[in-house]
Amino acid sequence: MNLKPVLFSIFFISTVILKSTSQEVSLKRTTSVGNRIVEFIPTGFDKNKTPSLIFATEPKPKGKVPTDWSLIPEFTFNNSKASAVLNLKEDISLYGGGEVTGPLLRNGQAIKLWNTDTGAYSVEGGKRLYQTHPWVMGVRKDGSAFGIIFDSTWKAELITNSDQIIYNSEGALFRVYIIDRKSPQEVMKGLSELTGTIKLPPRWALGYHQCRFSYDSEKRVMEIADTFREKKIPADVVWMDIDYMQGYRVFTFDSIRFPNPKVLNNNLHKKGFKAIYMIDPGVKVDKEYSVYKSGTKNNVWVKKNNGEEYHGKVWPGDCAFPDFTNPKTRNWWSGLYKDFLNIGIDGVWNDMNEPAVNDNDFPEGKRLGTMPYDTPHKGGGNLPKGDHLLYHNAYGRLMVEASYDGILKTNPAKRPFLLTRSNLLGGQRYAATWTGDNYASVEHMKLSVPMSITLGLSGQPFSGPDIGGFLGDTSGDLWANWLGFGAFMPFARGHACAGTNDKEPWAFGPEIEKTSRIALERRYRLLPYLYTLFYQSSKTGMPVMAPVFFADTKDSRLRAEEQAFLLGANLLVIPAFAKDPILPSGIWEELNLIEGEKQDKYQAKLSIRGGSIIPAGKVIQNAGENSFDPLSLFVCLDASGKANGELYLDSGDGFGFEKGDYVLLTFNAEKKSDTVFVKISKVEGKRNSDEDVKAVNVSVMLEGKIYTGSGTLKDGITIDLK
Repeated sequence: MNLKPVLFSIFFISTVILKSTSQEVSLKRTTSVGNRIVEFIPTGFDKNKTPSLIFATEPKPKGKVPTDWSLIPEFTFNNSKASAVLNLKEDISLYGGGEVTGPLLRNGQAIKLWNTDTGAYSVEGGKRLYQTHPWVMGVRKDGSAFGIIFDSTWKAELITNSDQIIYNSEGALFRVYIIDRKSPQEVMKGLSELTGTIKLPPRWALGYHQCRFSYDSEKRVMEIADTFREKKIPADVVWMDIDYMQGYRVFTFDSIRFPNPKVLNNNLHKKGFKAIYMIDPGVKVDKEYSVYKSGTKNNVWVKKNNGEEYHGKVWPGDCAFPDFTNPKTRNWWSGLYKDFLNIGIDGVWNDMNEPAVNDNDFPEGKRLGTMPYDTPHKGGGNLPKGDHLLYHNAYGRLMVEASYDGILKTNPAKRPFLLTRSNLLGGQRYAATWTGDNYASVEHMKLSVPMSITLGLSGQPFSGPDIGGFLGDTSGDLWANWLGFGAFMPFARGHACAGTNDKEPWAFGPEIEKTSRIALERRYRLLPYLYTLFYQSSKTGMPVMAPVFFADTKDSRLRAEEQAFLLGANLLVIPAFAKDPILPSGIWEELNLIEGEKQDKYQAKLSIRGGSIIPAGKVIQNAGENSFDPLSLFVCLDASGKANGELYLDSGDGFGFEKGDYVLLTFNAEKKSDTVFVKISKVEGKRNSDEDVKAVNVSVMLEGKIYTGSGTLKDGITIDLK
């Protein structure tokens, strides 16, 4: 629909009348709520019909709209359905939409925003996935950018045509927020100002994770952990999928296969591993089951319109579902984690939380895959009563908020780690994510790059795919190719579905085991750089894994590149599968970290950007070991012979950094004649870096050659180029 507004008054007067072929709607209020962030509220908007669950705090008016503002959305309302359109007047490259299949460049794309369990991305051809991000970013020819948030959780469609961005909701009117700034990076910062950032994760969460549906016994779990250590393949986490439970009852343990989970977790800890366990929202209907009894007593379950409990079939059979729209329910759910975590569990995995329901016996054979649309939710606090059509896309987001609170209350001295399958824009405040149940295919391997980049461009920097592919058997060649670049994605986890072949690094023979070791040793050497990027992201909202066009936002050649990607601003990753990737111009020097990586056809190529310094550590087997003995600095000078970089250090866990127990070091390098001098130019924080970093090795990469030297941070280091 081509909507043409007629302005009856100048834009900055409080009411703007919009005419369309649908019902006429006016703007009730238009105001600035931040630095070049404008709020649009249509007449008829009612927060009791469209509550906000996206923002970290409610946006507040802060002044007049900038006089040069030109981005004006058009609202329509017809047959109880609201829409908004932003007409585009120039050639714009569009990105975003959160968890999506298809290309990185979203011009000419359409997706459904209705969180759905979709194995192998099979539902509606992958146009409907597990998460909802009603967000689009546009980048102009000159490199300036804007972003638009449709503040709604209603079931919707998001269309990104070259001349229009269209959001068609199946519910009431909603607010729109537009950020317009000088670069996409600044727009990303604006997004985080509204929706919040990730919490700084524990350092171990940046290591490699190994998972399967399922490692079926305590014995098998320890075999996996022991094999990693025996073969000296770095890893930090072993995951427990649903088979650890007693009859798939959440917060329980199988009495035969997992009889001593506390002992299991202690044994994993002794070997430098963390343990993560899955918790689903569906609670088995069983009057003898303590969690179901407790939930019934506290009146927390979703109920049908007739007042009966809503039951849907999931893994344990008939299940009741907590109504997370209610604060009392969220508090009850939080409390369930205390005894569960106190046996030494380190992290939690919330799955099936769209919520997914296996309702194959639904009348007339119609499979919804979730609750019926008219299922009521009680709300409470700041949330009104509403049907499932309103709250479905927020169900997982509300669940992870409750889970996060429970984890933090149980272990207040530790940083929570929580992974979720379902989420909503802004839900990065509570949980990391992965890209759902992908397939072991070359197509899905390649697709994992733009999917994770797009999540980063939608405010969720902590994501990654199931490396190797979850569904279907994986070949050694596919595994090695995938791990070769997957080792540099923000969340690195290998996973496999029941009934598929083994997908551990050693499962494909000695040669693939060797290539897997090299890939993971490269990741672990870069943990200091990765951890610094996560710290920066927790402050600014910048993606850890970024599109190549971030290297030069004015270079139109880079706008559609989706094979290669940036890790931070200064490290370029080119997967082995990439064919003729379009790369940024300028100075880029190849970075090699591990002996044998150049000869290994599966390893991604790494290149450092001119003008940057990348901190790296030594090869370690888990993130709890000391990386900085010694610290390595890789220096790539720009055209003027200068470079800089940062290194963030803290204890790796806990919240001491919030009270100053951290150090953020800024390094500078400068070439003078035939030497390069590297020094610390700035120190932030109270932590003594000398306790972490004893010695420093420096490598200066210049025109394909490497010049090395060593010394201490205190004195600075001189590298001779002769």
